[in-house]
Amino acid sequence: MNMGINGISAMADQISSSAYSSKASALQDRLGGDLSSATDEELMDVCKEFEAYFVEQVLKEVEKTIPKDEEEDASMSQLTDYFKEEMIQTLADEVCEQQELGLAQQMYEQMKRNYSL
Repeated sequence: MNMGINGISAMADQISSSAYSSKASALQDRLGGDLSSATDEELMDVCKEFEAYFVEQVLKEVEKTIPKDEEEDASMSQLTDYFKEEMIQTLADEVCEQQELGLAQQMYEQMKRNYSL
């Protein structure tokens, strides 16, 4: 099977958008579910997942402010974007693990207080 760079970049773009939407829907399912019977650890895990997702979205918006290289061809740009998505996701996870932003903790405390969980 002979696949050109355009086929590879289209496939990478499709995988990237599919992974993004599945991650968002998985998080939405966990947040939208009934958390009344969740343990404290499970509740904190959901809050941490949301915090990482939030940081990821902020980093993506920051990345949009960086000027693009006009000499880069379209197929290479799509491949770069795919790996950039992976890097941003990893960076967001690392930021949340190593830095205590406090968003997850605040959400956890508010949910415990407001919903008597």
